[in-house]
Amino acid sequence: MEVRLADHFGMCFGVRDAIDLALGLAREQPVTVLGELVHNEEVVQELETAGARHAHEVDEIATQTVVLTAHGTSKRRQLRLHSEGFVTHDAACPLVTRVHTAVAKLTAEGRHPVVIGQQGHVEVQGIIEDLEECTVVLHEDDLAALAGKPRIGVVAQTTQPLELVLSLVNAMRRRYPRADIRFIDTVCQPTKDRQEALRRLAAECSVVVVVGGPTSNNSRKLAELARKLGCRTYQVARADDLKPEWFRDVDRVGLTAGTSTPDRVIDEVRSRLESMPGRDHSRSSAKQSATSVLSGH
Repeated sequence: MEVRLADHFGMCFGVRDAIDLALGLAREQPVTVLGELVHNEEVVQELETAGARHAHEVDEIATQTVVLTAHGTSKRRQLRLHSEGFVTHDAACPLVTRVHTAVAKLTAEGRHPVVIGQQGHVEVQGIIEDLEECTVVLHEDDLAALAGKPRIGVVAQTTQPLELVLSLVNAMRRRYPRADIRFIDTVCQPTKDRQEALRRLAAECSVVVVVGGPTSNNSRKLAELARKLGCRTYQVARADDLKPEWFRDVDRVGLTAGTSTPDRVIDEVRSRLESMPGRDHSRSSAKQSATSVLSGH
């Protein structure tokens, strides 16, 4: 079975830098990662093997040195950590930090801040914790909360599909034509690149495998896009999740991966896929040749 890779896939620079920072610190001293550094179980296990501890809340931290998630941490939480004597190392992706800056700018203009994103996601939480008021939207029904807001500033979670973000901004403008709405596009370039590459891949493959953890928003969005484009789609966290019966009638499978998926995991999935038989063309061709000979053709 042929495995065709997307033009852009897998780990982005922000995730690589965050992992390198955390691993380097863990090998030198006791360190705690506050929250998941990135949404990938393989990375979490690698950090724990290197000696890093994990804590979900500040009260659970048991080391002086703390690494802050790549998804971004609010200034409010950072100030609390510093006031309690912790030494922090911020692993936030610069493209996530850009969202924080954009929201601060829009708020300074006197606009009501709106974040297009997944309520409760760590990146979204990091953005809104510093705001006095904010509205998080992900569906058109959520826009009802903006009634009566004369000035609105809109940003997006970095891993949301740009198509969805633009459709919500347009819906917002249609619903509130008298409101002064300013939108700053904060969907990150790696997310855009992977989504566009998947569109090209889907034109060549009827079956797509997305490699990414179940809690990875960008991996989940890639899988949703592949299905929307008409592909039979499977999201897996590792090679062992693959099932041979998925590919018995498949000539070619497309392969992509979320921005927090390690190269090693992608390579293992690719190798496992290439070892699967898929559709047996050699047997089919041999049968056709034998039929042709017997029929005199």
